[in-house]
Amino acid sequence: MDILDLTAVELSQKIKAKEITVVEATKAVLDQIDKKEESYNCYVTVDKEGALERAAKVQEKIDNGELSGPLAGVPVAIKDNMCTKGMLTTCSSKILSNFIPTFSSQAVINLEEAGAVIIGKTNMDEFAMGSTSETSYYGPTKNPWNTEHVPGGSSGGSAAAVAAKECYYALGSDTGGSIRQPAGYCGVVGLKPTYSTVSRYGLIAYGSSLDQIGPLCKDVTDCATILDVIASHDEKDSTSVERKDGKFTDALVNDVAGLKIGIPKDYFGEGLDSEVKEAVLAAAKVLEEKGAIVEEFDLSLVDYAIPAYYTIASAEASSNLERFDGIKYGYRTEEYEGLHNMYKKTRSEGFGPEVKRRIMLGSFVLSSGYYDAYYLKALKVKALIKKAFDDAFAKYDVILGPVAPTTAPKIGESLSDPIKMYLGDVYTISANLAGLPGICLPCGIDSKGLPIGLQLLGDCFKENNIIRAAYTYEQARGKITNKGLEA
Repeated sequence: MDILDLTAVELSQKIKAKEITVVEATKAVLDQIDKKEESYNCYVTVDKEGALERAAKVQEKIDNGELSGPLAGVPVAIKDNMCTKGMLTTCSSKILSNFIPTFSSQAVINLEEAGAVIIGKTNMDEFAMGSTSETSYYGPTKNPWNTEHVPGGSSGGSAAAVAAKECYYALGSDTGGSIRQPAGYCGVVGLKPTYSTVSRYGLIAYGSSLDQIGPLCKDVTDCATILDVIASHDEKDSTSVERKDGKFTDALVNDVAGLKIGIPKDYFGEGLDSEVKEAVLAAAKVLEEKGAIVEEFDLSLVDYAIPAYYTIASAEASSNLERFDGIKYGYRTEEYEGLHNMYKKTRSEGFGPEVKRRIMLGSFVLSSGYYDAYYLKALKVKALIKKAFDDAFAKYDVILGPVAPTTAPKIGESLSDPIKMYLGDVYTISANLAGLPGICLPCGIDSKGLPIGLQLLGDCFKENNIIRAAYTYEQARGKITNKGLEA
């Protein structure tokens, strides 16, 4: 087996067994980046020198017995909205094109303490605003399955890097589906934990009440293993909670007997591609054959999720992005007359069209006279959506559905119609509004040779239910190739 075909956990085991060195694994990834990066554009920054230096130090610690965890020595890529000390962190925006943080995000610190080797920072939609990874200042990332298609977004660089074997796993962030949807488009596994499970300290905020960091990996085992490492209580994040419900890897059990799975009828109506529908329902049948109890039910409120999400997310974005003004750090316009003109020109030149669109929308819904009519109403809808999920999880352990209405669209199709791009998030955003955990894994290939994603949602702090269901399905599914499923 090629070294790049190994999962993160498999590589770690071979490093411990002295079959592969950390430097060899790191060089293999860097060589793959040299070969493929021009075609895919997965990275904003690749730290070759730093990665090789770190690899040698980690190898020494493994040899000395200082590092023995399941991720020690494994190369990882980090989405470019997570601060990394001494490494360029741009959010794929011109306004942060020269920003080098003096600290790292807590999730990155947790990985480094576990012995991870950071390869670099992955491309993304600017400030995580988008569903295709086309709004990046550094150009679009392309889907490794077919470079004419998008990898999804906003964590498209992370998902594509895993799919292209340009890293063993990556971190992404999910505000409205930005881990799960690109995982579906790129045929990898992506896990969004319950809100507050992974510290948001050092994550450059888009929507503070919605953002959550999570892993993008080759399989479910890697996802659970990485979540065990990055999940931690952090006093620097006021929303962070301390989890005392055991390890996520404990849920890697090939058994769903008695697990109750609900399929929302609302997710399988108009707008869903027939091939996606067929593959997702076939996956449900596999779980039913493995002993799960599968039923259809009415979830309701699905039609209200998109307007509620974009109202709340844009409002929080307009507030969070006020800090980027060219004063303390980041890009500043070269020619200006007075302070007000400097602000105006810096922000006009520094932000891209999609970010400006959401700032303007957010400022509008928070403005006097419109706050009650739009923002307050959206918060009420958010509470109703949470209640609808609470009612559903009183009956079911897992909710199963598609991750997106179609497989990956062609590059350029979504940007020409922003509303179409927003509607593509219909199956993912509710989990963020309700703070729920969700996982996406491949369940088939369409007639164009593109992966189809299966999404499993769980109740708050019930990641183990979705990990167990995903792992069981993955074991029964067999390998996915561009020719389809292989037992």
